[in-house]
Amino acid sequence: MSYAWLIAGLALLMGELLLPGVYLLFPGIGALVIGINALWLPAFSWQSQWIGFALVTGVATLLGHRLYGRRAKPAGEAPLNERTARLVGRRAVVSEEIRNGRGRVAVDDGWWSVEGPDLAAGAPVVIEAAEGSILRVRPAEPKTPA
Repeated sequence: MSYAWLIAGLALLMGELLLPGVYLLFPGIGALVIGINALWLPAFSWQSQWIGFALVTGVATLLGHRLYGRRAKPAGEAPLNERTARLVGRRAVVSEEIRNGRGRVAVDDGWWSVEGPDLAAGAPVVIEAAEGSILRVRPAEPKTPA
């Protein structure tokens, strides 16, 4: 049974390398630890092995999440799934006039719904915030020649 734990642990760790995420790492560690213990303690019953596997996997998961949670995220980087947050601070051009606080702006090759002060089409704006798919804008100050 000890070799089965070692093989399962190695298979889980190899699967961790092939698949995205970190969900196979901790059971792989648990299986390796139990496999090594089963080699040293031949009287280690299969019930004890499964209970030990659950405990070691749980402890490894808690320690791993604590360790991964401490990693600092790069400052100023918007999360991948919040693509509108990446637009904050950029300049844009009003494509449909902002009337009664609502309008549209052109950013690169896309158009976004915005809220902000009333402005005519073609006016430059700066994106201040992103709330879902709506951008909040303010008039941009004219660029000064360098």
